[in-house]
Amino acid sequence: MPLQIHDIELADGSQLQNQDRIVLGQQWSVANAAGASAGASVTVAVSFALGSLPTNYAVICEPNQNCFSYVTAKTNTGFNVVLTPTSGSITLAAGTFDIVVVG
Repeated sequence: MPLQIHDIELADGSQLQNQDRIVLGQQWSVANAAGASAGASVTVAVSFALGSLPTNYAVICEPNQNCFSYVTAKTNTGFNVVLTPTSGSITLAAGTFDIVVVG
């Protein structure tokens, strides 16, 4: 039987936005298009319900292929994920990535 834990401890020096909660968001298997050519990046818009994300948050992205990921244009409704091949000779395949948001 799993053990339920009801406390969250933040490390000293953490920056809280809300004194009463931490916001978590997740989306699994977000689709991405194939790259246009070798070395080309692919940008995917990821959205959540209006105003459901806090003003400041971190995004953890796990691509399901050999590429780097970074996030741009963060708002309280979503952001863009940019997938870039690890080499200029690799063309990104159509695939998916997973997202976790912490704020």
